[in-house]
Amino acid sequence: MKILITGAAGRIGSVLADYLKDRFTLRLADLETANLTRYPGGDHEYIALNITDVEACQRACQGIDVVIHLAADPSPKAGFYESLLDNNIKGTFNMFRAAKDQGISRILTASSVQTIEGYPLDSQLYANMPTRPHNLYGVSKCFAESLACYFGYAEHLQSIAIRIGAFDDSPAEEENLTARDMSAYLHPADLCDLIFKTILSTNLGPFTILHAISDNRFKRLDLTETKALVDYNPKTNAFERNHIHFHDSKRDSN
Repeated sequence: MKILITGAAGRIGSVLADYLKDRFTLRLADLETANLTRYPGGDHEYIALNITDVEACQRACQGIDVVIHLAADPSPKAGFYESLLDNNIKGTFNMFRAAKDQGISRILTASSVQTIEGYPLDSQLYANMPTRPHNLYGVSKCFAESLACYFGYAEHLQSIAIRIGAFDDSPAEEENLTARDMSAYLHPADLCDLIFKTILSTNLGPFTILHAISDNRFKRLDLTETKALVDYNPKTNAFERNHIHFHDSKRDSN
């Protein structure tokens, strides 16, 4: 199986590429190939890709089985005309269009907890709840989810939107997280496990939303459906990592 990862030099892309490089043949894409020099050679490919270039996206998808689309402006403060329109809206469409045109079987696209961050902080959020973005970045990820739904059902390209929580790209460092960030916390190992299982899953329909957070004691995103669909088994609990422990008298008495 050959996999294209866009945004492969980013915070998530670099961690994921390291995890997948011994499991699949990869085509790693970023704005400049110089950003990809940290990766080993072997059978893997390294290409420069500007996702706003329609023809470049078509070329990048040639000979690929699965696309993992991570390239985007990840800033919650990003401006719509300054960045989001080109990078998160047009660029995402270009990748879906190219994946379908090139006969790819499955595309995974990075969505975000920001698509539903407008709900009260004491709410647990489910995949079937209406989106409620809190910023324009979240709006752009709502577009990505709707686009995935369209391509999944109307164009028969199996599409999975992964709502990524508070991703931690340096988990070895001492952390001081808010209660909200702990509830949405996502350890790199858990995300890699989720994506790996999603790539291989035979239990998904035309369009699926998966939730990507760790096994935190209090969870901003409900994981019930994600666990059932792809056998997701996160290991990390952000509350324990931050030395916050809870006394459960019923459990402790058994």
